[in-house]
Amino acid sequence: MEPCAPQQLPRRPCAMEPREEYHGDQEERGDQEERGDQEERGAEEERGDGEDCGDQEDCGDAVAAWCDMVGRNVRSIPQRCETLGRKIATQYNSFTSKPLKEHIFPPLMNMLIYFNFFKAPFLVDLKKPELKMPHTVNFYIKVEPGVILGIWHTVPSCRGEDAKGKDRCWYEAALHDGNPIIVYLHGSAEHRAARHRLNLVKVLSDGGFHVLSVDYRGFGDSTGKPTEEGLTADAICVYKWTKARSGSTPVCLWGHSLGTGVVTNAARVLEEKGSPVDAIVLEAPFTNMWTASINYPLLKIYEKLPGFLQTLMDALRKDKIVFPNDENVKFLSSPILILHGEDDSTVPLEIGKQLYEIAHNAYRNKDRVKMVIFPPGFQHNLLCRSPTLLKTVREFLSQQWA
Repeated sequence: MEPCAPQQLPRRPCAMEPREEYHGDQEERGDQEERGDQEERGAEEERGDGEDCGDQEDCGDAVAAWCDMVGRNVRSIPQRCETLGRKIATQYNSFTSKPLKEHIFPPLMNMLIYFNFFKAPFLVDLKKPELKMPHTVNFYIKVEPGVILGIWHTVPSCRGEDAKGKDRCWYEAALHDGNPIIVYLHGSAEHRAARHRLNLVKVLSDGGFHVLSVDYRGFGDSTGKPTEEGLTADAICVYKWTKARSGSTPVCLWGHSLGTGVVTNAARVLEEKGSPVDAIVLEAPFTNMWTASINYPLLKIYEKLPGFLQTLMDALRKDKIVFPNDENVKFLSSPILILHGEDDSTVPLEIGKQLYEIAHNAYRNKDRVKMVIFPPGFQHNLLCRSPTLLKTVREFLSQQWA
């Protein structure tokens, strides 16, 4: 046998020999990654360029809008100047078409009649009446949009202990406890916390009356501006509010000075609507505002000036301030008690007597009209100090309400 030829075994690479490796796949992957990175960078650059363009476009739009607005405003300047010129000319013609006194006297008379800018006593918290008057609560009534009235309700002194710590609801419910009720409408100036008004409320409370002390619109902390029509609406609103909560308990409207005009105005409106007031007390009343004004001490100084009285009358007519007590009483049927001080220098006694005569002649039942004159010493605001005031009022109302 021939010896077998030796077979060549595959040669194994030595560990020390360099090994040849295949890098084809890696190179392809590297190329792909580079191309991907380049594409992403390109896309980002494109997006960046796009965003820059968008910002530039937005900025351009804002500038164009601003320029357009400026242009419109500039173009409108002549028209605006023309409109302003017409307004100035209208105001000037309106001012020069009337004498200077017609611009001055009406607002001046309005100020003197109501004097509501004088909000004395000062530094009084009208929301805390208990600091000034015991067993009293403060509340508000809305008459109309923009007009809210501040009111103090004082219960009879005999219910003072019951009233301690009670809220407004308790006071409101107390109105139908059978004790008579007085809605007090004060005169010009100051507010419901004035000393002489508190003294009267105390006298009436001690006499067994509920007292609702009302500040008209523009007085005290009540909102709005005073006018004759507005004050009349205030009185009617409070009277109706009280009647709706008093049950069968009678309600009396009590007016002092300016308040007498408010009372008769309100009573006449209610009478014409078929709801006559239960009773009326007029303290220091006048016949009408014209008569009251020419007798007002401050204005009597100027009455001899040429044309003053005519100017005064024109101013009252312009402001529609009349308060015609002398005409109103002719249309009433409610019991009327007139109280007047003999030494009243603000509204002289003779004026009160004139009003009594007019009312007495107009009423069919003469017993429903009465006048009581108080001796000197009480002047215009201090009838509350008379020891006979409470007895006079109670006797009259008891007789009429019997």
